[in-house]
Amino acid sequence: MSEVFYQRLQSLLKREQIRIKEPLASHTTFQIGGPADYFLLPEDESQVAEAIKLCQEEKMPYFILGKGSNLLVSDKGYRGVIIKLAKNFSRIGIEGSKVTAQAGASLSELAEKIAEKSLAGFEFASGIPGTLGGAVTMNAGAYGGEMKDIISDATVLDTDGRVHFLEKQELRLGYRTSIIQEEHMVVLSASFLLKEGKEEDIRAAIAELTRKREEKQPLEYPSAGSTFKRPEGYFAGKLIMDSGLRGFSIGNAGVSEKHCGFVINKGGASALEIYTLIQEVIRIVYEKQGIRLEPEVRLLGEF
Repeated sequence: MSEVFYQRLQSLLKREQIRIKEPLASHTTFQIGGPADYFLLPEDESQVAEAIKLCQEEKMPYFILGKGSNLLVSDKGYRGVIIKLAKNFSRIGIEGSKVTAQAGASLSELAEKIAEKSLAGFEFASGIPGTLGGAVTMNAGAYGGEMKDIISDATVLDTDGRVHFLEKQELRLGYRTSIIQEEHMVVLSASFLLKEGKEEDIRAAIAELTRKREEKQPLEYPSAGSTFKRPEGYFAGKLIMDSGLRGFSIGNAGVSEKHCGFVINKGGASALEIYTLIQEVIRIVYEKQGIRLEPEVRLLGEF
């Protein structure tokens, strides 16, 4: 640990906002990952900006983390700074049909607050196990809805530490991509324009989507959700199933028997086992189907 860097961190954040050698397994939905050298919990935009500025000045690698729901962290952990934007950065405001929330707000909590106000249009996101920041960055979607369908604007931080207000069209939201992802920006907050509805109808729609998820997805196992992007004209899960890989395992990592598009941690899996399994699935599907799958899960650390 660099004593100088640690002292500079203490000048920006309170002691309880700084952790050393924090295990990342408890911060990812895979429940996998070694320790981060530094783990920060900023509470406002200025703290995020100052932390990133410090990392750049000290040439210290950094990574912005939400719920870790689309992430595979190396067993060796991360040599650098993790800046976590979750409960510590999750204020929500609703005025009329406009909803504004900080990047760390969980999608499930946001869906609940929105339903309480009888606003419709956010139901599709209610079961996505991530934060708003990650969802906007990758234009998350499910069951026929995507962030681009409802977003109004976002406030982001660029790599030089400057804050920008981006309108919907400036976000360049596409299938699991955005200018935020392309330019390595950080989402600080985002706003949505929703429609007035009836609370009972909204909650019924959320309940139905929850039922479908529980029926079709292996929610009983740690995973990162859909492991592979959808190839144009195909479904990743069907390609994997048709390649004879249902239940295929390496160590404690496995292809879900319930939904072949999910790679799961069957209990005590290492990051290396998950990574190796993903690579084998890609190889075998290409060999048998002639289609190369692309992982949706991001890798962090050394593999």
